Amino acid sequence: MTRTKNRITLTLAASAALLAGLVGGVRSQAQPAAPAPGQPVTAMVDASKIGPPISPYVYGQFIEQAGNLIYSSLWCEMLDDRKFYYAVQPPPPENPTPAQGAPGFGRRRGPGRWNPIGPADSVVMDTHNPFAGDQTPLVTLAGAEPRGIVQTGVNFIQGTAYNGRIQLAGDPTAKVAVNIVWGTDPGAARQVISLPGVGPHYKKALFSFKAAQSGPAQFEIVGTGTGSFHVGAVSLMPADNLSGFRPDSIAALKSLHSGVYRFPGGNFVSAHEWRNAIGDPDRRPPTWDPVWNALQPNDIGTDEFMTLCKLLEVEPYVAVNAGTGDAWSAAQYVEYTNGDASTPMGRWRAANGHPKPYHVKFWGIGNEMWGISYQYGAMKPDQFAFKHNEFAKAMRKVDPSIVLIASGAMPDTMTGSKESLNLGPDLVPKYLSPEDWDGMLFSKCFDNFDLISEHYYNYGGTHFSLAEGRQVPNDPNEPITDWMRRPANHVRIKYEEYKDYEKLFPQLVTHPKPLNIDEWAYTGNNRYPVYPAYAWVFHEMFRHSDIIQMAAYTFATSLLTRQGGTNSLNSNALVFKIYRDHFGTLPVDVSGNSPQPKPTDPPGGEQPVVNAGSATFPLDVVAAWTSDHSALTVAVLNPTDVDQSITLNMVGANLAGKGTLWRLASADPNGQNPAISSSPVDSIPSSLTLPRYSVNIYELPAR
Repeated sequence: MTRTKNRITLTLAASAALLAGLVGGVRSQAQPAAPAPGQPVTAMVDASKIGPPISPYVYGQFIEQAGNLIYSSLWCEMLDDRKFYYAVQPPPPENPTPAQGAPGFGRRRGPGRWNPIGPADSVVMDTHNPFAGDQTPLVTLAGAEPRGIVQTGVNFIQGTAYNGRIQLAGDPTAKVAVNIVWGTDPGAARQVISLPGVGPHYKKALFSFKAAQSGPAQFEIVGTGTGSFHVGAVSLMPADNLSGFRPDSIAALKSLHSGVYRFPGGNFVSAHEWRNAIGDPDRRPPTWDPVWNALQPNDIGTDEFMTLCKLLEVEPYVAVNAGTGDAWSAAQYVEYTNGDASTPMGRWRAANGHPKPYHVKFWGIGNEMWGISYQYGAMKPDQFAFKHNEFAKAMRKVDPSIVLIASGAMPDTMTGSKESLNLGPDLVPKYLSPEDWDGMLFSKCFDNFDLISEHYYNYGGTHFSLAEGRQVPNDPNEPITDWMRRPANHVRIKYEEYKDYEKLFPQLVTHPKPLNIDEWAYTGNNRYPVYPAYAWVFHEMFRHSDIIQMAAYTFATSLLTRQGGTNSLNSNALVFKIYRDHFGTLPVDVSGNSPQPKPTDPPGGEQPVVNAGSATFPLDVVAAWTSDHSALTVAVLNPTDVDQSITLNMVGANLAGKGTLWRLASADPNGQNPAISSSPVDSIPSSLTLPRYSVNIYELPAR
């Protein structure tokens, strides 16, 4: 990325002149004429008019430490609270009421997950010399009576191999074993794994076994003999794990070729201490995440994320804590990942088993720092501008080659979140007003970032009403194309706003700050299948490839579905797959005779001036050459619930024929459970009929 050395400063008078005709955040742009009634829909693809390349990073993914979200989908650990954040205590009564602030993710991970075996007072929590965190269970023995700790509901598969480790210390007279018990009767089937003798200092014991039965079982750590023993930490995983990750999840997500993954947040990052999540995983302290009100074992930290990116063959994108964090810590973080082993942090990384630098290129400074009402450490704009610049200078001093991504919010985001009202009087920010967060970044931080992060979420059952200033239910009779277009419209509105900023900050034209939509999704009460709406999002990103050069879907893990205990790609994931695998990278011009309908809502919030989509309503068409011009690809989306026809004309390409039609469609009338299919074609027919809820990509080689 190119950075300017001389920022252009607008005077108030010049700013006022540029703002003339702009009311709040509303933009003005001419609308195309409507087609004649009954006129056939026609698209014209001009393959000689080529736009800026589509970045592979627009297929990126976002993962966040939101409670147990990552651990339940990607990580193989089978035991909850394995480092004993909570005290070992008798099980709670049936159907207990969750404690205040208790986590709501994953299995029952709150108090009482570990229970004592034997008298309740035979297990106490040692807070004077804990192994990790604040406390460690100490078990007092009583001869032949088994005493220890147990976790119930641990699921096994018969014949599957499992590997475990346990950190133990105690009196040499203590004999410790791991038991796997199916049932509570005295004669219940069990497997017993004896562990090596313990001593006064913690020692890691490894154990392995194949499960004798399938189903939920009790996992017990028990001792007999005299004296006592400590359990510092314990772990159990299927033996086929890939450096701790689930092989099925890795295989599925790797097939998407996503380009980039963002980590570790999200709101989570604003209270995250990265140093707590490096080094020996057993020694990392379990901590309480105040953002999501959930326990974090810190087992997936920086080094594990780098391993994940290597397994998935994607670029890492790391967000630093600009909430409760500081510039010095952020600079140390860059040095930990990118510094040579001779640097202080690089030496620490090498001591943790990773001598070679990771060379992380993409770095985000904070997350949604404009969220005054909810984001940890959020600041008013002027204060955060100072903090952002301090972070940027400190991080670039360590590694000048990194690409910095600012925590942005255009007027649509400030309106839909209503955070604008925490900064000024207007729900829809006026450009360069106190509510204009991105205006602040462009004004005060221009030289200190390379891309700008933007987020949006749309909800299947509601939309933001400017008139009411809140989310309101959708009209039950709204056209299906309006429902499908909503998330693509959010891409369109950010494009329109960026073009407005180019007028206010002319240096954006010569020194662009491309958009990184590193959180986005369509969620909630879905009336229709979502995958056509996601295809429309990609089409809109492709149309503006000069401005939108990175994205990260929320969340990568939500693209997985579990069937029979195995994770695989779901319907929405197939949209990412079909475009990443079969659509080109050099977009070409597409025009048509059937413009998208004019918006009925006023611009602002979730509504752009011009609706997203090509002039081929109700279909949407994009086209692109492959990077080497060896083939032309044309994608036609039918987002409606009926078959649609279109006439397709092409110029500027000499195609050889004998290509392939790739189609994502469903045999279900409601569009559920779609699948990707392929069929040979001799050419792209001039007259097409596309099935409802379908993505159709024609791939034809060039002569």
